[in-house]
Amino acid sequence: MKRIPFQLGALFVAAALSFSAAAVAPRQVPAPAASAESVRPLKAGDQVPEVTLTNADGMEVPLSRLLKNQPTVLIFYRGGWCAYCSTQLGQLKQVDIPLQKLGYQIIAISPDKVEKIRESLKKHDLSYMLLSDGDAEAIRAFGLAFQVDEATYSKYKKDYGLDLEEHAGAKHHLLPVPAAYVVDQKGKIRWAYSNPDYKVRVDAQALLQAAAEAVPAQR
Repeated sequence: MKRIPFQLGALFVAAALSFSAAAVAPRQVPAPAASAESVRPLKAGDQVPEVTLTNADGMEVPLSRLLKNQPTVLIFYRGGWCAYCSTQLGQLKQVDIPLQKLGYQIIAISPDKVEKIRESLKKHDLSYMLLSDGDAEAIRAFGLAFQVDEATYSKYKKDYGLDLEEHAGAKHHLLPVPAAYVVDQKGKIRWAYSNPDYKVRVDAQALLQAAAEAVPAQR
């Protein structure tokens, strides 16, 4: 058997190790943006990052495991305390069955802690899944997180009786720009929408249409 010269063999080994390290290197999580207007969300064509969330039963669940089950409409909302978010959660009920007929599941994620997730499920009588991102891991990984400044945090607490720390069970003071994604079973984003204006949400029927158009790409 012909031997590879030591120097050349060492190069092969070094290259292999370098390739292996690059292949398993984790995605760099972006720092939270200073404002909603300066976030840099993931877009169509990107891969969903590896994150772990908590379901309403208090069980930690890797998002990738849920996505493998079926194509997914993934929603990020600010929390059950937000009137615009509550309206959106209710409107999603209108397209839940049509999405199921297309083979989709709906998963909605917020920084709310588990207890608040349960309250939202009961309040809106939801049959789709809500997940807690109390430590803001997911909203940071998706590039949706922005820092709520101290003046705004204090104003929420003083004027509206809203304590973001109490709702999240954490002191990070991070919120997501509301967003919607259509994701295939391999974790690839097929369609994406986000808007730094929290009062503007994607229409439920437009979301249904986007999901329907993405179906052929997922087969």
